[in-house]
Amino acid sequence: MRLPVFDRRRSGVLLPMSALEAALGRGGRAFIDWLAEGGFSVWQILPAGPVGEDRSPYWVRSDRAGNPEFIDPAELPDPAGPIDPEFLTSSASWLRDYALFEALTRAHGGAPFWMWAPPLRDREPEALTAAASELSDEVARIEREQYAFYVQWSRLRAHAQSRGVRLFGDLPFYVGPSSVETWAHRELFQLKPSGEAAFAGGVPPDYFSPVGQLWGNPVYDWQALKRTDFAWWLDRVRAQLARLDLLRIDHFRALAAYWAVPAGARDARGGAWQHTPGEALLRRLLDEFSDLPLVAEDLGLITEDVLALKNGFRLPGMRVLQFAFDGDPVNAHLPYLHDRDCVVYTGTHDNDTTLGWYRSLDRETAQRVEYFLRATAEAMPEALIRAALASVARLAIIPAQDLLGLDSSARLNTPGTSVGNWTWRLPPAALTAELAHQYRRLNGAFGRAPG
Repeated sequence: MRLPVFDRRRSGVLLPMSALEAALGRGGRAFIDWLAEGGFSVWQILPAGPVGEDRSPYWVRSDRAGNPEFIDPAELPDPAGPIDPEFLTSSASWLRDYALFEALTRAHGGAPFWMWAPPLRDREPEALTAAASELSDEVARIEREQYAFYVQWSRLRAHAQSRGVRLFGDLPFYVGPSSVETWAHRELFQLKPSGEAAFAGGVPPDYFSPVGQLWGNPVYDWQALKRTDFAWWLDRVRAQLARLDLLRIDHFRALAAYWAVPAGARDARGGAWQHTPGEALLRRLLDEFSDLPLVAEDLGLITEDVLALKNGFRLPGMRVLQFAFDGDPVNAHLPYLHDRDCVVYTGTHDNDTTLGWYRSLDRETAQRVEYFLRATAEAMPEALIRAALASVARLAIIPAQDLLGLDSSARLNTPGTSVGNWTWRLPPAALTAELAHQYRRLNGAFGRAPG
């Protein structure tokens, strides 16, 4: 399928909303304006749901709600005014549960729901009614907070459209262990009677970690999802498409098979691959959404069944230039092997910055990079940015840290670690008019600037 964002050569910038002040208001509009001035037409963000203490956007507390930290406090809707009926209709299936879940979590000092009293943990109707009454003020405040998120997101998207900028989002494959989804829809996950995960998601040993990655997210009960005709997945995709122009499915390979690690394991090495009815899910999504604007995150251990699934549904995949220079002439990340319908990156949110990556290379690999790009050390990261923009890929995405030439101190996330991640912020006044002019010339030279 030809997605609207793939109608021509485009470029974009990867910048999580958490890196901006007032991301849904003044900060987000200013960034969109800078993108447009720089000849970029796509803003890629990370998942925008509410997060836990580790701040990971892939450990969301709700699959539908928005992160209130992104709200611009200077642009709140009238607290005494009516709530838009469209918001009430679109949020009816999740808002009440989410607001009560958040209120109860705060009332329990942040404890996960499986540590609550059994009547609340197990959602006994009388206990929920009593809690909703006791916490009614906090529940109402959280609901109003989500309405503010909805209003400001709608305005931000309208501004993006007016500047010719598309919003490219990210759907985390899993949800957090203590989330409103696992509390309110326990039957859809592989959980213990208490509500704790019986099996956790992750990946086996890979490029990022010799012991694999153990994420801790509970895995799905795919047979239960299938029995409901994947209604929960349809709802989560529908909610994201109401906000976004293009959606990346994180950890796409788990739609072919997922890595399940028994609860209590110290790392991911003791897991096992389990089959996923991903083909049936994707067919159902296509039945529901005729023009499904999806990109598959096809990184990591990609097997023939994963490729068959992605190619069978003609989904664009990803190419990451930092992965290209291992000396293998058929490495799919090498620029001369890119497809038109794919997204090329210098690096992703899980990679080091390009400058940090280059400085950490062994001499042999660094020489391959320099020879291939005809570049010196002083030319990084611009040389890799130029290679991304020159690719035949319809969409090229550059992390904001690479635009600014930042080193490893600006790295956003190191997979397999739980400390020091997700804290990077865009330096004040870093995106100058001069930098926008420089990138407009580059985007124009590689046919990616708007006509």
